[in-house]
Amino acid sequence: MLSSDAHHSYARLRHWLFVQKQKLTSPPVGGVDLGELRQVRPISKHWGCDRGQAVDRYYIENFLNSHVDDIHGHVLEVGDSRYTQKFGGARVVKSDILHVQEGAPGATIVADLARADNVSSDTFDCIILTQTLMYVYDVHAAIENLYRIMKPGGILLTTFPGISKIYRLGMNLWGEYWRFTTLSAQKLFQEVFGEGTVEVRAYGNVLSAIAFLHGLAAQELRKNELDYNDPDYEVIISARAVKHPPASSL
Repeated sequence: MLSSDAHHSYARLRHWLFVQKQKLTSPPVGGVDLGELRQVRPISKHWGCDRGQAVDRYYIENFLNSHVDDIHGHVLEVGDSRYTQKFGGARVVKSDILHVQEGAPGATIVADLARADNVSSDTFDCIILTQTLMYVYDVHAAIENLYRIMKPGGILLTTFPGISKIYRLGMNLWGEYWRFTTLSAQKLFQEVFGEGTVEVRAYGNVLSAIAFLHGLAAQELRKNELDYNDPDYEVIISARAVKHPPASSL
């Protein structure tokens, strides 16, 4: 077993070796050509939607596409029903749209997820909840309500930002409170849904994060650049959570 002094010396040596390797493999200071990225304002303020598909939506749709069989029966989607229609198809028997604002176009249920007493328990086979939880201050209550309103065996498909700019309209209307990590997402959902019921993963890398923050479109990156996953750069985080039936009904 190493002594404390030997451990510190070993740590210093490892750090020195890491620095030397970086010097050999990285461009020298001042040698990076930032080109059109060298500006303090983003290329697009509209997430890249004015240029093509937003980078975060590329990841969100990849996640949903990998779980299309989960989107079936009575489906609830927050905001609108675009993903219910796109990925649910004939498997969807009934579609509801939840919105926090009264009079929102297409909304069939008006409720705040943190105070959703007006939504019946054990109702939905699937809930699609993309890019929403960062606007809910009482995120614990929101997750508990999501669990409550799902049928036993129901599935929640949800995404939220890790690395992102502020959505100013959302900040002004509802408040934008949170950024998540895979670890915080795992713990938050597991506390409510239980052990072995939650699958969490992240999408992104340093290049896709930069592109997303600058408002470049997904089409401006190569597929292999978008699909490369670096666990230290969590652009989008997804969670699939299953509400297991009560033990007595198994």
